[in-house]
Amino acid sequence: MLTGIVIDALDVTRMERFWREATGGRTDGLRFRFAATSEPKTALKNRLHLDLAGGPAWESEVERLLALGATRTDIGQGDVPWDVLADPEGNEFCVLRPGHPGVLADSGLVALCLDTTEEDRHAQSDFWQSHTAWHALESHEWGVRLRRTPTSTVSMVMGPPSAAKPERNRVRLEVTLSDRRPGEFLDTAGNEFHIAH
Repeated sequence: MLTGIVIDALDVTRMERFWREATGGRTDGLRFRFAATSEPKTALKNRLHLDLAGGPAWESEVERLLALGATRTDIGQGDVPWDVLADPEGNEFCVLRPGHPGVLADSGLVALCLDTTEEDRHAQSDFWQSHTAWHALESHEWGVRLRRTPTSTVSMVMGPPSAAKPERNRVRLEVTLSDRRPGEFLDTAGNEFHIAH
């Protein structure tokens, strides 16, 4: 079962505070855990990033997030109907505007976006369905969307483009599986994830 998100942090206290306030605690039951590290982020783009709902007043929401310590960032997204920001340690995330497909909430965390190549998409989808108990509810040219239930406010989206992986992923998924030993493992595309009990 998918139970959380693990983020490497130079300043654990600051990152905990940022993400608690950024999501307003609206995470559909997923918990955030911050792992202390002394290594700063060097990759341009993480393979896993988070999407937040901007709601009807998305411009005000972007300003609120900037006031919390986010910054605007360019990861090569071009002209897109969402805003790309980075948390205080450079981990990019998106603020989705009203009417964005697949968004079932006006605020908080709404998507976990995992880069996959077209060739890896189905293997990744099968892997994550078997490890999370989430189900594929949509499959399109742009990728696959998984949800715990059809009405869950957070989805997992897998699709291209796939970012290069020059370093260990700073943002990772955490699953709880009682029949597997806890620790850090790799998915079918070499992305780290955690198993907890």
